[in-house]
Amino acid sequence: MEKFLFASLRRRGQASADDILAQQEHRPWRLPVRSWFMFQSWQDLLFAHWAVPAPQIEKLLPDGLALDTYAGEAWVSVVPFRMRGVRQRFTPAAPWVSAFPELNVRTYVKSSSGEEPRPGVFFFSLDAGNPLAVAMARRYYHLPYFRAQMACRAGDDGIRYSSRRTHRGAPEAEFRAVYRPSGPVYQAEPDSLEQWLIERYCLYSVDSRGRIYRGEIHHRPWPLQPAEAEFERNWVAQAHGVLLPDTEPLLHFAKRLDVLTWRIEETGE
Repeated sequence: MEKFLFASLRRRGQASADDILAQQEHRPWRLPVRSWFMFQSWQDLLFAHWAVPAPQIEKLLPDGLALDTYAGEAWVSVVPFRMRGVRQRFTPAAPWVSAFPELNVRTYVKSSSGEEPRPGVFFFSLDAGNPLAVAMARRYYHLPYFRAQMACRAGDDGIRYSSRRTHRGAPEAEFRAVYRPSGPVYQAEPDSLEQWLIERYCLYSVDSRGRIYRGEIHHRPWPLQPAEAEFERNWVAQAHGVLLPDTEPLLHFAKRLDVLTWRIEETGE
């Protein structure tokens, strides 16, 4: 069954699980022993990164997570993209939940337990244009997903992306931008800021009781391109207490990255 599913993915230009798992030397730690749980394809993605004062971010993190910094600076990233081909292992992608726009606001953290800290990402918000995906991610991954009215279209001037949050009881948030690649594909250099920001292989979440969870992910190295962007609205970070500086962000574009994810596990902090 799995071979049949990934033969279909190959015909659409997506990588198979074997293709993705075959390349592991770039990972900072070993893959989980248990089997992967979900396949996703992230497409037409923009990374917009801002350096922010560390104390501003530290006060927003839950107990059990420590802020990760680069050269003493904290970073926050706003990441719009298209989610495609979402499916569980051994199952085909369901059309009503497998493709939708998503907009993330994230920072960079490490676990603060006695185990060896694993650098990962922590999300302040994840807006998505699919109510079912939002409900499932909130329930099973303890991630702060919010329903939003969203559009992502390719035009002559680049990717035109818009998002307006509609989730009842959630802080208002709006995003509107046009972005495009501006150079050839490359991979981040070892130990560079780009690698530190982008090559992350786990996420952290927290439930209503304050318990910390970690979800492992795996993919091949990011196929990055330099990018240009014009932001018409960018209020998603501010909605969660993150004040972005009035400076030009560091920008990266990625046309597509195919990803395997694992079930989250409580870290025990």
